[in-house]
Amino acid sequence: MGGDLGPSEIVIAVKLAFQQFPELNPVTLVGDEAILQPLIAAAGLLRNPRLSLLHASEVITMEDKPLMALKRKRDSSMVRAIELVKNGDASVVVSCGNTGALMAGGTLRLRTMEGIARPALAAVVPREGGHFVLIDAGANPEARPEYLVHNAILGSHYCRVVLGVSNPRVGLMTIGTEEGKGNALIAETNEQLRRIDEIVNYVGPIEGFDVFAEKVDVVVCDGFVGNIMVKSWESLVSFFTGILKTELRANPMRAAGAFLSKGAFAALRNRIDPERYGGAQLLGVRGNVFKAHGSSNRHAIKSALQAANKLIAADMNHRIEADIARANEALARPVDSLTGH
Repeated sequence: MGGDLGPSEIVIAVKLAFQQFPELNPVTLVGDEAILQPLIAAAGLLRNPRLSLLHASEVITMEDKPLMALKRKRDSSMVRAIELVKNGDASVVVSCGNTGALMAGGTLRLRTMEGIARPALAAVVPREGGHFVLIDAGANPEARPEYLVHNAILGSHYCRVVLGVSNPRVGLMTIGTEEGKGNALIAETNEQLRRIDEIVNYVGPIEGFDVFAEKVDVVVCDGFVGNIMVKSWESLVSFFTGILKTELRANPMRAAGAFLSKGAFAALRNRIDPERYGGAQLLGVRGNVFKAHGSSNRHAIKSALQAANKLIAADMNHRIEADIARANEALARPVDSLTGH
């Protein structure tokens, strides 16, 4: 109910997802029944056996303060959807509503996994030769080394599920790869990641030049840096798309060339489209929470539903908990001064 484009876009997205993904798990729409019923009927989904509706009388808006909204709006669509996951009636909640409220609600209601300090947001971003997972994309602007170590484990598992990379290469984002570059957080995290190289395929620190090259599959950073990176990338996509359209329409000759190259442009647009993966996954909680962009259209929400379906099939969280336990145990042991392990 809280997306920028309204519930009608959500309903159409569900219809498209059912058409395109026959294996899609059943979907429950959570929101105001009086608004949703006519939209479901108009979309021809009223008697679809894979769709159900749960009434919620309230909506958490983008202007609401997250913690206050969770306390005061207990019958909101977001709270009710999270409770479905908590109670085992759903496997994943997908929302394009208030980010802060969804993060807080997911963390407080579902609780973090055993051994994890803080959950993190994982986003999928295009790069040379494919895509990479960026984590944290904004859940924890202030981080400690253990948060980033856990991010590396969370991001690795997510990369295996969403991108199909069997042994993801993990890089730690910093301002230079030379020895000693970066702050105390980077130095300590780098040392800890090297100590758990049997759990995470850590290739070392990386800098901005490396991010979009085919060097790593998971980029680890704090939520402050990650959120800026994701939004800058999305802004650049919009910027260059706009410039390209303007320049290709500048004269008839360019327009003719653009017509002949439209297949290449369509492929490029598909590669860099932020809607392709639909949003970011909140990792590290006892359940699955997928945050779609507030401005998501039907195609982005359809992609989010597909990503959510992959999470259900993978049953990823049990594997994450096992690796987190191994990492915490390894880091709790004294460091051998000779080997560094």
